[in-house]
Formats: sequence, C-alpha cells, structure tokens
Amino acid sequence: MDSFDGIPEFVTVADCQGFSAAARQLGVSTSHVSRQVARLEARLGAALFARTTRLVSLTSAGERYYQHCKELMTGLQQANEQVSAEQVTLSGTLRVSAAGAFAEQYVAPALLDFASHHPELTIDMDFNSRMVNFVDDGIDFAIRFGRLQDSGLVARKLLDRPMMAAASDDYLSRHGTPTHPDQLRHHSCLVTNNDLWRFERDDQRFEFRVRGRWRSNNAHAIVQACKQGLGIAYMPRSSFLGSVKNGNLVPVLKPYWSQGSSSWIVYHNRRFQPLRARLAIDHLLEYFRDWEE
Repeated sequence: MDSFDGIPEFVTVADCQGFSAAARQLGVSTSHVSRQVARLEARLGAALFARTTRLVSLTSAGERYYQHCKELMTGLQQANEQVSAEQVTLSGTLRVSAAGAFAEQYVAPALLDFASHHPELTIDMDFNSRMVNFVDDGIDFAIRFGRLQDSGLVARKLLDRPMMAAASDDYLSRHGTPTHPDQLRHHSCLVTNNDLWRFERDDQRFEFRVRGRWRSNNAHAIVQACKQGLGIAYMPRSSFLGSVKNGNLVPVLKPYWSQGSSSWIVYHNRRFQPLRARLAIDHLLEYFRDWEE
C-alpha cells in the first residue's frame, strides 16, 4: 500500500500546475506536498516534474505516469462519491461564481432551495463578473450570460433569455416612441456591457451601435435610470418584469425584440467533479427546465 503514497499529491500538482496551488486545494502545506512528490520520485527512480523558479511541468515520464494515476484517482474518487450519493449527505463547501441581477434574483434562490435539502453543505456564492481561475480560486462552477469565449471550459445551457426594450412614460412623452430600431440613433440609450444592440423580425436581423447618458454593468442600476427617464433600455425580459407590471416602465419596439442570449453553467473541463457540484448543477438544470422570462 506504500506505493500509493504521494500519488494524490502528484496528480493534484499536475492538475494545478504548481505546488502551492495543489497545497491550497488539498488543504495541506506546500512542504508536505513537495515531500510526498519527492518520495514518490525516489521510489520510482524517475523525475516526474521539471521545476524552475516560475514553472512546474511534467516530464515525459511524468506525463505517462500522470495518465495512469489520473485514471486511478478518478476511479477511487467516483467510488467514494457513489457511496456518498447513496447516503445522500453532502458536506464541504460549494463555491459558485455568478454575476448580474438574474443570478441575484433567481439563481441564488434556486441554490438556497438546494441548500435546504443538504443541511451539512456550505454554499459560498461570489457575485463578481471577473474571469475566474477555477483551480486557483477553488470555484466549482460559474453562472455566465451571453456569448462565451472559446476555452477549455465546459458550458451547459441553463436557459434562453429573450430580450425586451422599455422606457418610462416621461421619457417617451418628451422624446417620442420609436417604432423601428433605426430610430434609436436619435434616442438616449442606457448601455449595459454591450452597446451593439441586436433586433430581429421576420428572419431579418438588425444591429445598431447605440449611445446615451448612462452606462452600467448592473441591470438594477439600468432599470433605475430607465425609470428616472434617462433613456431606453434593452435587456432580458426578467430585468423589467416588476417595473412593467406596476406601470413604471412601458415596453417599446416589441415586434423587433430578439430571442437574446443564454445563461450558462460553466465549469472546469475535468472528468471528475465533486458530488456536491454535480448535484447542484443537476438541481439548477431541473429548476429552470420550464422557466420562462
């Protein structure tokens, strides 16, 4: 059984591409990880890593050994998780990165519902739109909206987010109600992350670069500016539902609203995921399966 010593540390260093990051993920000291890997290399009689002051990379022998050990660790972890799944008791911390009003108003309650069924589970939800390093930051998955950049990450569609354009009665009475997206060039538009607005009608697509008096990456701030009469906003429908229902905002350009973009669950491309992450993702997909804006 001594031949297994150091293998978890070796695999984690290879996954994290560093000893310090591996130590953080394992919850041990960097020196412990280094000792375990060094002892493993001594037993094997081969160097598994090429080390410099700034970089740790697998040697050719280390790469071959990693492929076998990764399969071994994956099988062991999945066996352990299967036992845990049968017990239906989740523990530890689920770390989620999210951004935007949709995540605050809808995804957070969905995860609260998930947490209520797993009292020993801790959920750490970070509302930040920055790009995250899933390994270094210890993030299990992220919720993102819109077009995703190509990467080594796995993206699973949570739901589609059709769009809506809206403005206040006050703004429309002062500046008129647009009847075609082309008229937006004469209006003050409230800009979120993108000032290129896309519309569609009868299989035709329209794109317009807009400008206005207010720009924010926060949907709630855009809605408030819209209600104050600063201009026309164009965002997913869920951002406006309450304000339209109570009469604070008026939909405009309805025939041209696009089907919009999608919200995604994004996570690190790895064969093994902690059970808490897999079950949380499954819960979100089921929770929003029949959800409509």
